[in-house]
Amino acid sequence: MKSSLLALVACSLIATPLCAAEPAPRFRAGAATSVITPPLGRPIVGNFIAPLSTNVHDELHARCLVLDDGRTKLALVVLDLLGTEVGMCAETRGLIEKQLGIPASNVLISAVHTHSASSTGGKAPAPAEPEYEDYRAFVVQRIVDGVRSAANRLRPAQLACLTTEAPEHVFNRRWFVKPGGARPNPFGCIDQVQTNPSAGSPNLVKPAGPTDSTVTILALREPDGRPIAVYSTYSLHYVGGVPKGDISADYYGVYCAELKSLLGAEDQDPPFVALMANASSGDVTSTDRSRPQPKQEPYVKMRGVAGNVARKVHTALAEAVYQDHVTLAARFRERTIARPMPTAERVAWAKERLTKPGPKPDQVDLSWSYAQRITGMATREAQVSVPLQVLRIGPACIGTMPGEPFCEIGLEFRQRAAMQPAVLVEWAHGGFGYIPTAKHFEWGGYETWLGSCAFEPHASEKLLDTLVEMVAEVRDVK
Repeated sequence: MKSSLLALVACSLIATPLCAAEPAPRFRAGAATSVITPPLGRPIVGNFIAPLSTNVHDELHARCLVLDDGRTKLALVVLDLLGTEVGMCAETRGLIEKQLGIPASNVLISAVHTHSASSTGGKAPAPAEPEYEDYRAFVVQRIVDGVRSAANRLRPAQLACLTTEAPEHVFNRRWFVKPGGARPNPFGCIDQVQTNPSAGSPNLVKPAGPTDSTVTILALREPDGRPIAVYSTYSLHYVGGVPKGDISADYYGVYCAELKSLLGAEDQDPPFVALMANASSGDVTSTDRSRPQPKQEPYVKMRGVAGNVARKVHTALAEAVYQDHVTLAARFRERTIARPMPTAERVAWAKERLTKPGPKPDQVDLSWSYAQRITGMATREAQVSVPLQVLRIGPACIGTMPGEPFCEIGLEFRQRAAMQPAVLVEWAHGGFGYIPTAKHFEWGGYETWLGSCAFEPHASEKLLDTLVEMVAEVRDVK
């Protein structure tokens, strides 16, 4: 009996350290960039005319951020590209999971929507270098490289979530116009709303939607205060003002460089990384159409917008409150959504239009362009699986949509989200086109045309409902 008691006491003494409460895991962060500039001589996409690139004004990057709370890892990637493609993103996320152990559902890949980059689809035209013929494969590998480098740089970190406002650069580009003031659309009809009308036109009545001036900021730093990364979002379409043939990351790239300079982190090792993702801005421009606009030299406006936003973010960071313990969570799912399909009459119109001469080089003919699009749409599936994602990063949440949702969709997401700050990032995990709200389809305009819009008129409501459900799930993660 005595020996049994002694054995029991001995076992309890041995077990005591194992039962002691373990310290909470340290939150860690790491960031890196990876160059994804295409070889010269490929088409520059984003407009109805696609000139071949002749000059690299500034390098394009995959900007990568990896976060780890001890239980969950997230990876956020922002590409200096016009858009993303569903298959490419799925392949890349799968490789990251296989090689780095970060679940594919926890990887966010989005694009900034610069109109001065090449597409990851197709092959490069001759005489491109053979090793870069498959630009898509090159970009996939460079994303994986960037995330791997960021993961290798994981170190103890603190997080601050905050916002600032930059209303002076965002204007709704869709305008109601007076009767008789709108030009016909490619199908010969007159819309109530016109996209990017002539600035200062007497035919303008009022903008057809709001703007979102909020810059959402997720700042990461080491416990001693050295900056690691700043992931920011802004609901502004590209700025442009880029000469024909130039490759450029647009204002997003300028902003990242300017913020790095303002923080005095140019020579830091490991390098500081700034990221600027494009929030919902399918109907937003940097041009005030209510009055005539002066002509500016290339890159002047871009630098002005980027520098101003960077200074606002830098000022806001001075008041940031950082936390050491951060909870991370992710949800990823797909929702089946109907696509707009051409009628037999519309297909007949398209085929008949294509029997006539097309536009000359360097000329735009919208009826020809949309006839080509509609012909290609006639045989596609009437429904599509739409990838949606929500990330929780401490108190903040990021929702995503593939394509270009109107900014009022992002505003509604922020209002309905059960976490703050909340932001809706566009061009994430693919691109299907513009995502207007149902009322905009009644008014018409470029973004609602067959061949421009991504989904059926009520799709944004269904996608938002799903995202809000996902936010509630990540909010409850302890």
